[in-house]
Amino acid sequence: MIEFYLILSAVQRNISGMMFWRLLIGTIVMLAAGYSGEAGFVPPMMGFIVGMCGWGFILFEIFMGEAGSVCASGDKVNKHVQASFSTMRFIVTVGWSIYPLGYFFGYLMGAVEDSTLNLVYNLADFVNKIAFCLAIWASAKNSTLEKVEGALLPH
Repeated sequence: MIEFYLILSAVQRNISGMMFWRLLIGTIVMLAAGYSGEAGFVPPMMGFIVGMCGWGFILFEIFMGEAGSVCASGDKVNKHVQASFSTMRFIVTVGWSIYPLGYFFGYLMGAVEDSTLNLVYNLADFVNKIAFCLAIWASAKNSTLEKVEGALLPH
């Protein structure tokens, strides 16, 4: 989740360091709670609910919190960062939904076999992580090309 902070801080130097910590803490809560529920350290439903709260906290931060507001204001970040940020938000919202759905239907309801769920999780990880990196790469590439082309054009 810190990629959101890193991509914004690369183009906007005045970003609060607290954004980094909020995203990191939300991620740790989400992952630790889900793992604790699956491992039996806490009741599975409690792990699910607390994990969903962590995910909800992350979604709030990237849509309505500081990260979302910094990106939404066109004067603070360029159009390439905004496009990348939007793609990354889509991945976190839609792409990541596979994990709580798998936890709920596979682990809590027992409707999906562990081996099938593991395969789905791994495929989701593969797609989500590559898509995240491609979104960041595309933003950096397009932004750099725009600067180079702007420098080469006569003024």
